[in-house]
Amino acid sequence: MFAAMINLVPMLIDRGVSSTLAAWVLGLGGAYQVLGRLFYWAMERGMSVRARTVLIYGVTAVATGLLALDASNAVWLVIVSVGAGVGRGLSTLLKATAVTDRWGPRAYGRLSGVFNAPVMLAIAVAPAAGAWGAQLLGSWELMYVVLAAVGAAAVASLALSVPRPPREGGA
Repeated sequence: MFAAMINLVPMLIDRGVSSTLAAWVLGLGGAYQVLGRLFYWAMERGMSVRARTVLIYGVTAVATGLLALDASNAVWLVIVSVGAGVGRGLSTLLKATAVTDRWGPRAYGRLSGVFNAPVMLAIAVAPAAGAWGAQLLGSWELMYVVLAAVGAAAVASLALSVPRPPREGGA
């Protein structure tokens, strides 16, 4: 998810899209990160943490895959970027609430740190990893396909796994 949005501008410019349009596509995706968060409360009321996680990261994986389509149509790029932005915005709130929703407030700091450490590492290496992946695979589009496949596999794994009941004492 992080390598996808960060590397969007160089990929679009490589496709021949103007830098102005590429910046608008990225910017609108960013704006919809904020707007997408407005809908999280409804998800939180009606869905389990697992269902929210599957839906949010499923949308993100699909949007990442759609970015792999070699399209330079401005309307299409904006629609897909908006979808990716909504998914990324919702994931921010999911990360903020998933620990307490699943295990309660006890030991929040420790559990949240363990939960978010890999996410922060992914955010830190995403720009370089995405560019390296595109170079290794020979194209930005193939890099996006691989990212979408990894995301879809992770979502499928979570969706198909058997949930464990929370531990006693909330930790």
